[in-house]
Amino acid sequence: MKLDDIRREYVQGGLRRETLQDDPIEQFEIWLKQAVEAKFSADPTAMVVATVDKDGQPSQRIVLLKNLDKNGFVFFTNTGSKKAQDLSENNKISLHFPWHAIERQVIVYGEAKPLSTAAVAKYFLSRPKESQLAAWASQQSRPVSSRQALMQTFEGMKSKFSKGDIPLPDFWGGYCVVPHKIEFWQGGEHRLHDRFMYVKQADGSWSIERLNP
Repeated sequence: MKLDDIRREYVQGGLRRETLQDDPIEQFEIWLKQAVEAKFSADPTAMVVATVDKDGQPSQRIVLLKNLDKNGFVFFTNTGSKKAQDLSENNKISLHFPWHAIERQVIVYGEAKPLSTAAVAKYFLSRPKESQLAAWASQQSRPVSSRQALMQTFEGMKSKFSKGDIPLPDFWGGYCVVPHKIEFWQGGEHRLHDRFMYVKQADGSWSIERLNP
């Protein structure tokens, strides 16, 4: 297999300034709705979350977008996880939505703000019971001796919380990513892609500029 022979043209259409919303959150909502309706992607709400640790080492992982409003992009995680540890040292963050099937990408640059306990609890209680139990069973990002050991812990949690509601773990939280820049990328023929960057201004408005591909 020759990697440099793997290529395709992007032909699904261009992106023009006059078609963009003035607010990038509104523009994102349109694109997300189209990504969901396209049904080509198994996980249209999946996003790559990039953080940087105290030594300046970047790392990435995929999580699911769980809410979106005028303030920003929301996700949840174990607060002992690698990403949460990174964010405790440096709350600057980037999100990447790779919608390959519709030849689009969105990149968000911003800061991660912890959510209130009430907001976290509301979402946690909406999760399937098995997902709630998994949150209790997993010491996320820490070593585990085997899959069997993990499943034994999971079964132990099933027994422990067999009656009544499963409480919110004190090590489980969430973040709202408040953006200051958002890029929208649409694939174009001959690698002449269309890219537009929204940049937040001091008065709260957004400037929009076209970028070279």
